[in-house]
Amino acid sequence: MCCVLSAGLSAQAQDQKTEPPQSQQSGKKTSLPKMIESHVDKTSSSIEEQKSVVIQAQKSRSAFKLGERALQSQLSGMNPLKSLHQLPGVNFQSADPWGNNEQNFSLFIHGFNAQQLGYTLDGVPLGDQQYGNYNGLSPQRAVISENLRSVLLNAGAGDLATASTSNLGGTIEFSSNDPASETRWSYAQTLGSYAASRSYLRYDSGELDDASQSFYLSAVRLRARAWDFDAVQGGEHFNAKWVKYFSRAKLSAYYSYSDKIEPNEDSTVNGGRETFMPYTRPFTYPNFSLALAYLSPQGQPPVADGANYRNYFGVAQRRDHLAYFKLEQQLDQSSHFDNQLYVHLDDGLGSVAGPIGVAGLPNLFQVYFPQQDLKQTFGGTGYAVRTTEYQIRRAGWMASMRQSVGEHQWLAGLWLEYNRSSAYRRWYALDLHNPLTPYQVPSDPKITQYGSEIDNKVLQISLQDEWRPRSDLQLQFGVKSSLQFADGRFPIQPKLGAILGGSSALPEGSIVTKQWLLPQFGVVWQLDRNPKNEHELYLNLQKNLRQFVTYGAVGLSPWSLSNQAAFDLFKRSASPETAKTLELGWRSKQAPSEQINALSGVTAIETQLTAYLVQFNDRLLQISPTPVISSIVNGNPILANVGSVKTQGVDLVIQLRWGPRWSLSNALSYNSSRYQDDYFNGTTRVATKDKEVPASPQWMNKLSFAYRSEKLDWYLNSDFVGRRFATFTNDLSVASYHLLSTGLRYKLSSDVFQHTPYLHINLSNLTNRRGVSTLQVGAASGTFNSFPIPPRQWFVGLSGAF
Repeated sequence: MCCVLSAGLSAQAQDQKTEPPQSQQSGKKTSLPKMIESHVDKTSSSIEEQKSVVIQAQKSRSAFKLGERALQSQLSGMNPLKSLHQLPGVNFQSADPWGNNEQNFSLFIHGFNAQQLGYTLDGVPLGDQQYGNYNGLSPQRAVISENLRSVLLNAGAGDLATASTSNLGGTIEFSSNDPASETRWSYAQTLGSYAASRSYLRYDSGELDDASQSFYLSAVRLRARAWDFDAVQGGEHFNAKWVKYFSRAKLSAYYSYSDKIEPNEDSTVNGGRETFMPYTRPFTYPNFSLALAYLSPQGQPPVADGANYRNYFGVAQRRDHLAYFKLEQQLDQSSHFDNQLYVHLDDGLGSVAGPIGVAGLPNLFQVYFPQQDLKQTFGGTGYAVRTTEYQIRRAGWMASMRQSVGEHQWLAGLWLEYNRSSAYRRWYALDLHNPLTPYQVPSDPKITQYGSEIDNKVLQISLQDEWRPRSDLQLQFGVKSSLQFADGRFPIQPKLGAILGGSSALPEGSIVTKQWLLPQFGVVWQLDRNPKNEHELYLNLQKNLRQFVTYGAVGLSPWSLSNQAAFDLFKRSASPETAKTLELGWRSKQAPSEQINALSGVTAIETQLTAYLVQFNDRLLQISPTPVISSIVNGNPILANVGSVKTQGVDLVIQLRWGPRWSLSNALSYNSSRYQDDYFNGTTRVATKDKEVPASPQWMNKLSFAYRSEKLDWYLNSDFVGRRFATFTNDLSVASYHLLSTGLRYKLSSDVFQHTPYLHINLSNLTNRRGVSTLQVGAASGTFNSFPIPPRQWFVGLSGAF
């Protein structure tokens, strides 16, 4: 977690305009074209933004922006979502220090989980961040972290035009940087604990023709051994971006290719009848002899290990192509029109090599291989390899129009997307003489248990008026419409007995959901604005919707229900989840009085206080059909409507500065999200009324102390996360924890390189604290799954350019 520093409320860097000096202009021209001039301004005026985390002024929402320097002051290659953990109301968890592992990460913002938020990169939707994804990809697969210009968090509710079907709560907008104006090579090399090695290289062409065209090519390679088992995680990532400026237009093209392989540890099963609950649950790979000796002749793990038995390996493989073309046009002095086309192709694989004798598997395999020796059928090892094989093929178009008319600024937006996703469940042999590894893609399946194909079309329309009746008052009125047309089919149905619960066929059919009226109202009132003091009150009231998940056979989706009758009932009676969010806040920037300055030396104080209230209706829960939440024989989930959830909370950020070098920031958060109703599991009433939503802490506090000079940046971060409940009825919980981390960046002396290199040192979890990071919740009571906090680790890096 890096320090939270303020760049000031007075204006956002992207809105500042300055005239470029004549020396920067071509001798053939008297002035730069308008779009090029804007580009020069942004490059020169974003220095302050790069230094700091910026509290966004003149926003009716609680909003923070992290610039390049804030993003890169931490560990190079870190998931940009993890960088948000330093902000108030944000709880990011992961069992690896990079935050890159997608199986064991979790994110909560103001009580909303990761799948209830919205995500975009340069406007392109990134989906809802589910592990087995169907409509997007993670930000660390969409863009290399060094190629990010900024990350903008709208903590309470996102902008109306955000391209997302899942943002019940806030939105996270990632922006990639443009090619540099000068020709150069940039590099970064990081080494660290557990044989970690990350190499980054980028080439910028510089301006090719009168400052109107440039591009960059960038690549990264990561290899890091998992800290709790002997497998290597990492992959390769390539980015390219091209930008061309015209007299009144800017054309951008972007391409990203990511090939990521992550062997994953298993989560630990807690509670229930478990007597063996290890802190970590590693695999036996690559020790094949140990894996064979671990099982009985029938392929059963030791009874004493219970549900926390060890698999041979598990892995997530993801290959993504993401590309877009974007045209930004300034039609006249008051009109701006943008068009963007994008395409995303994903081929993914989630694989587990586990014992064939664990509960449920013998019955499943006997359906396909009756009266056969299952151990020999699956390669003679006692293990079988289960895969879920994903594919995403999606494309979309976005358009927006901004028009200024007197004191009004109108913004109209349109988003269209077509997405075809598939998920196939297959089983493969683990051959005694030629065993699979986590880095291979298996072939020749023994069983194709089922396969889903879902077509989904999305239409979103938004319209907003921003009115300034006075210079100190800004009013916003807006509305959004969200429509989804989904059709799901199962070209391959499971055999009778192959799915828990006795289902003979998984459901098929179409569901159309239309929400035409999702309103928004906002106010920003500037109470005081002068060179020394700036004070604002802001308010935002907004209704949001989460469309149904379009995923087959597993997950919080109607196509994951156990039979056609359940699907038809859901289609007739269920409504998409909705949330009404009210935010009220005050932000200020002021110079302290002479007395305070004399006593403390403080030269600047910046504060933001936000209170929020959310009414969350038609809340759906995904309940595990098996006593073990992460069972390898995962039957169809139970979907329960638990009625409404009421959320209320407060965020307080205080930032102090002692001159230009020393700073202190503290972000205190309180959140209470309570179910307002009980729900029924069959005929059994489950007492969830007035219980807290699990996995989200009530209290958090993030403290950051930093020093910055021309040669040295240093930070010390303190992170407190309060107790979290681990079941829907709150009968189990995990303890609070407190972590410390530190790091520095030192400017080296060099006569060789055009740009001085920097030395980076980062230390995470300084006190080597043990505890629970990510919680997996899927039961009303008695049991939950968890991942551990990663241990203390160190990283050393060198970065620069030439």
